[in-house]
Amino acid sequence: MSDPKHKNRDPDRELKLREGELILKVTKEIVVKFIEMGRVTPTSFEEVFELVYRTVASAQSGHSK
Repeated sequence: MSDPKHKNRDPDRELKLREGELILKVTKEIVVKFIEMGRVTPTSFEEVFELVYRTVASAQSGHSK
């Protein structure tokens, strides 16, 4: 039997969602390590998170080509 939920699956969309989740998880782990080391403060969190996110996303997109 086929599951109606899976009939209209878009593999490209699912891959992008998984990649996005992975980028967020990796970014979180890196920023948490920076916090533990005392390199990130509450005032610098947003800027650092954005920079790390962009770097991880860029590395991932460069790797997938």
